[in-house]
Parts: sequence; structure tokens; C-alpha cells
Amino acid sequence: QVQLVESGGGLVQPGGSLRLSCEASGRTFNINSMGWYRQAPEKQRELVASITNGGKTTYADSVKGRFSISRDHAKNMVYLQMNNLKPEDTAVYHCNAEAIVNVEGAKRTHWGQGTQVTVSS
Repeated sequence: QVQLVESGGGLVQPGGSLRLSCEASGRTFNINSMGWYRQAPEKQRELVASITNGGKTTYADSVKGRFSISRDHAKNMVYLQMNNLKPEDTAVYHCNAEAIVNVEGAKRTHWGQGTQVTVSS
């Protein structure tokens, strides 16, 4: 199995920046992609950004140009650099990892517990 632990959330003023970190442990060799999702109160969880082992990135339209996802494979880490934060970015941010669990290519998604990001003046 894979365990994910996020850190780096906090309170920041609009226009500020935060860097979220996620450390993966366990059977990390099975991971083929990682990403960040967020969920605000009374809203559905949405994909913020994802990155494959090959470095392909995907971003939500609402964060393009402001957020950047990156990975450090040697350290089993994934990061989310968030710049020019807006109040609407306020949410719990969850790290996820997609793992291939058998030779047939079956996939399993793992989730961290989340870290709170609050953007407010």
C-alpha cells in the first residue's frame, strides 16, 4: 500500500503564496502519477493539478498560470507551488497517487488526509 502525508497549508492573504508538500511511503515503486485535489465546504472535490511519472502535467483552468506541480522521485515527494492566491482557492487540499497493482494494469488511487489552505484578508 501507499501512505501519503501532506504539509504546508496555512493562512495567507490574497496575492500571497504557499508551497504544499506530499510525502509518499510504502510501495511507492508502483506509483505512475500523483496529483492534488481540493474540496471547499459544500462544494465537490476537484482536480487541481496532476503529474505523471514522465512529467506530463494537467491543471484546472482556474489555477493555470498560478499553480505549479512538481515531483522529486528520489525523495518520494510531490509539491504544489501556489502563487497569487485568491479567496476562492480556500479549501482542503488532498494529495493523491495512482498506483498500478498488478501485471494486468489494474489501478488503485491513494489519498492523503489533506491540509487546509485559507486565503483571506
